[in-house]
Amino acid sequence: MRNKIFIIFTIIIFSTYLFSFEDNESLIFKIKYGFVSAGTASLKVGNYSFRDSISCLKISSLTRTNSVFDKIFKVRDNIESIWDKEKKISYRFTKKLREGTYRQKRVHYYYPESNLSVYYKYNLKKNTKTEKKMNILNDTQDILSAFYKIRSMDLVVGKSVFVNVTADGRNYSAEVKIHKIEKVETIFGKINCFVIEPILKGEAIFKQTGKIRIWLTADEYKIPVKLQSKIIFGSFYAILSDAKNVPYKKK
Repeated sequence: MRNKIFIIFTIIIFSTYLFSFEDNESLIFKIKYGFVSAGTASLKVGNYSFRDSISCLKISSLTRTNSVFDKIFKVRDNIESIWDKEKKISYRFTKKLREGTYRQKRVHYYYPESNLSVYYKYNLKKNTKTEKKMNILNDTQDILSAFYKIRSMDLVVGKSVFVNVTADGRNYSAEVKIHKIEKVETIFGKINCFVIEPILKGEAIFKQTGKIRIWLTADEYKIPVKLQSKIIFGSFYAILSDAKNVPYKKK
């Protein structure tokens, strides 16, 4: 099975923090496998004019292993979402993955006014692509923008929230469970955080082999400060190590 653990960090951690897009916020996470430093993940958000006139936000993320871990399993993943500021809908979602010997490029174009998406799947070795047209539900999001919807919702311990997602050529309702509130140590000091669990489906990320838990500040900002992903052999962690243009100050 292809190991795509780093794409989980990029999509889930970063896409959860979508507060104050206009402020060009930046988040940096350190990724660890047990006690071993494995790499970093980052997110930048900025203004973007789509189709020349639509005022949007571009969410760009990069996940990369460090020079030591590169020798074991090199990762260079780039993910991008174009999201309408006013209507809060997705227009384009792009994945460019490099994980070991695995290469992937996928692009979704969304036409919400027609409940339609056009999905392109590239074969980089053969330099070809396939096209798939598919119907989508109202208020459909990509993987990144979906977590803005979750962030904007009222989270209640013991309940789940749901968002319609279209990614990798399929539609599904993404569920996120809100387990509890827990005080954790962060770069901002000790903060009460929601402990949430996204339930992943199909190839939208990869076949889930263990639970993923995310800690979000239990306030209106819902900043992700930690992620734990249990896999077959041990656990991966992503810890917020730096943040710019956020409503908190580092200790």
